[in-house]
Amino acid sequence: MQPTDHEQERQRKRVIVRGQVQGVGFRYYASAEADRLGVTGFVRNHPDGSVEAQVEGAAASVARMLEWLSTGPPWAVVDSLTVTDAPLGHDTQFRVLGAS
Repeated sequence: MQPTDHEQERQRKRVIVRGQVQGVGFRYYASAEADRLGVTGFVRNHPDGSVEAQVEGAAASVARMLEWLSTGPPWAVVDSLTVTDAPLGHDTQFRVLGAS
């Protein structure tokens, strides 16, 4: 069975955001932006001070979320963004998780 156009355009990205990204509401702003864009996945803090997000949805929506993650909320200072492909997770919502 061939995947539909909708399935082909869905993608999931794993993103590590480094900089001043903890203690500035990054995860909660990211969740609000994900809801606005209609993407699913999660966001969580890492002990090294970085934030990890996994974002899944239509390619265009994922691209817009990656753009948002590259700057973050007003009080964040994003130094770098590392983006890799991830397998589809078929999440039904975008969640804020505790630290890994």
